[in-house]
Amino acid sequence: MKIASTVFGVLLVLIGVIWILQGLNVLPGSFMTGQIQWAAYGAIALAIGCVLLYMNHRGGRKPGAKR
Repeated sequence: MKIASTVFGVLLVLIGVIWILQGLNVLPGSFMTGQIQWAAYGAIALAIGCVLLYMNHRGGRKPGAKR
């Protein structure tokens, strides 16, 4: 389950960055280009992906275990 949520987190981060760049008209070539709402959606996806990755990274250790 940890691997699946890590993969999902990475995908959300990548999709979020792409949506932000397209929404800000930096990455052309789609119906999302220049549409600011896609930059907002991308920021949300990026934030959720970062939280997932953070929770997977810190949640894997048992209390009192060394790194």
